[in-house]
Amino acid sequence: MNESFKALVVDKTESDFTVNVKEISLKDLPPGDVLIKVSYSSVNYKDGLASTPDGKIVRSYPFIPGIDLSGVVARSNDSRFKEGDEVIATSYEIGVSHYGGYSEYAQIPADWVVPLPEGLSLKEAMVYGTAGFTAALSVQRLEENGLTPNNGKVLVTGATGGVGSIAVAILAHRGYHVVASTGKQSEHDFLIELGASDILSREDVTGQKIRALDKQLWAAAVDPVGGKTLASILSKITYNGSVAVSGLTGGGDVPATVFPFILRGVNLLGIDSVYCPMETRIALWKRMAADFKPEHLLKVMNKEVSLDELPIYLSSILKGEARGRIIVKI
Repeated sequence: MNESFKALVVDKTESDFTVNVKEISLKDLPPGDVLIKVSYSSVNYKDGLASTPDGKIVRSYPFIPGIDLSGVVARSNDSRFKEGDEVIATSYEIGVSHYGGYSEYAQIPADWVVPLPEGLSLKEAMVYGTAGFTAALSVQRLEENGLTPNNGKVLVTGATGGVGSIAVAILAHRGYHVVASTGKQSEHDFLIELGASDILSREDVTGQKIRALDKQLWAAAVDPVGGKTLASILSKITYNGSVAVSGLTGGGDVPATVFPFILRGVNLLGIDSVYCPMETRIALWKRMAADFKPEHLLKVMNKEVSLDELPIYLSSILKGEARGRIIVKI
C-alpha cells in the first residue's frame, strides 16, 4: 500500500481559492474504520458547488470533494468488512465535512459503507452513484404509494441530469410510459434511447400560468427541480397520484396551493438520500442490481474522466451543460 497518493484538493484562504490534484498521504485522511482503495467516483451538483469558493458545501479547508465512491477495502477495523471486499460509500457527510471520493484512498466510518451487491460492478455502482440512488429511492417511494404502470404516464423533470436520466431508465425498464422533460432540445435522442416515450420542454410542463388545479395529465412525477416546476406539476397530477421531489435546482420556493392535496388527494413525497436508513439503503442497492437495473445502464454514462480532467467537468455541471452521468476513474 502506497503511503502517498493523488487526490483532488480544494483549498481556500483569505486571498485565494484553488482546485488542484495533489500528492497526499494516509495520515492526511480523517478518522474512519474502513480504508478503501477507490476505483470510481462521479460528478454531482454538490461536487460542483464544492469546487467553487462560495458553494456553501465545504465546511473547512483544505478538503477533498466527491460525495460518492466505489472501491476495494484495503484495511478494516470493523468486523463487517475485510480486506478485498468490494464496497460503495455515498451520502452522510462524505464530500461535505468528511474527505470524499476524489482520492485514490478514502477512509470512511463503517456505518456509511455498503457491500457491493451481486449483479453490480464497481463502475456500474458509480454510474448510479448518489444521483442514481436518489432516482431509485424516488421510484420505490412512488410504488410504495400505489404507482403501477397501469395508473398512467409518469413525468420526469430535469431528465438529462443525473437523477432524471436514471429515473427515466429505471421507470422505462419497469414498464412505465415515461414523459421526459428537458430544456435541451439536442438531447431528445438520448432520452428516447433511455426509454422515454414522450418528451416535453420545460415550458410545456410549467405553462404560462400556474393554476391551483389544472388538467390532470400524469399519474406521478419524479422531480429533482422543485420551485415553480413543482407547483405546476402538483396541479396536473391525477387523482391520488404522487410526486417524489429530491432537488431544488429550480429554487426552494414552491408557489402552490393546498387544492391538489385536499381535492385530488395528491401525495408529495420528500426524497432524502443523504441520511436514508442503512437498512433501506442496503435493500435498495440490491434492487438497483436486480429488478431496478436497466439493461442499458451504461448508456446513462456520458463520460469517464480522470482526476486531472475533473475540474473542467465540475464546472460544466454547474452551468447545466452535463448530460447523464460523468464517471471519475480513480
